Amino acid sequence: MQALAERLDAAVGGAVIAQVEMLGFSGLKTVVPPDQGLEGEELIGVGRRGKYLVLSLSSSRRVLVHLSQAGRLDIEVPPKHTKPRGAVVRFVLGNGTGVLVREHGHERKAGWWVLAAGDEGPLDGLGPEPQEKAFEDLLRTSQDTRHLHTLLRDQRFVAGIGRGYADDALNRAGLSPFSALNSLSQSDRTRLVAEVRSVLSEAIASERQRTGGLSEPKLGTAFAVHNRVGQPCPVCGEPLLRVSYESHEVVYCKRCQTKGRLLADRRLSRLLK
Repeated sequence: MQALAERLDAAVGGAVIAQVEMLGFSGLKTVVPPDQGLEGEELIGVGRRGKYLVLSLSSSRRVLVHLSQAGRLDIEVPPKHTKPRGAVVRFVLGNGTGVLVREHGHERKAGWWVLAAGDEGPLDGLGPEPQEKAFEDLLRTSQDTRHLHTLLRDQRFVAGIGRGYADDALNRAGLSPFSALNSLSQSDRTRLVAEVRSVLSEAIASERQRTGGLSEPKLGTAFAVHNRVGQPCPVCGEPLLRVSYESHEVVYCKRCQTKGRLLADRRLSRLLK
């Protein structure tokens, strides 16, 4: 998201919003009064907070965009007039560029917000960013009893880490996704902070080489461990395993992360009955 914000800022920063096409009924999460539309606003810059794109406007209002798991963003030059499946909203800029937010799959969780000056909206309550000292201090001192994978994905604990980077960071740190934070030694905690930051820094560097938006239906190939079940662990070469849930899976290496122990997996349990 950081690299996407940078590309979007380069493409439309300083442009004036000429038109907003609301293409999805449930995409807008706030009410914008008719006399306070976005047309005519200058988009003075694009940034990021957690997993949200933050579009700063000349009126001091902000537009937030959250792509959720399957949301994508296309930068269109010139703007198109189509309504693709899963389309949420299209921003048409005066510089001849369109920004289309759309969503693959069926969940329809991608959305956008228009925030008045001073309104934090869904940004309120987000945890520190991984590169901030506050995250390091929190991870070193917290006695939270939740599983590490759950904790790293909790945006109130740390903002901006998803399932893929949680899988990759825990693999590098040699820690089980089901270990509780309060069970970790200080050396474990120090290593986890370092690997979270390393994984994210490398991901940003790689994403900065991408051009345009973020339009591919699936982006799983960007990860070293996530979505690579059965492939060799990047650390030891052992085939990667998973724990399956209804809507996602946790990927791990039993040699590197669980001392050879196979974690309980309901999908595997059903096959063994």
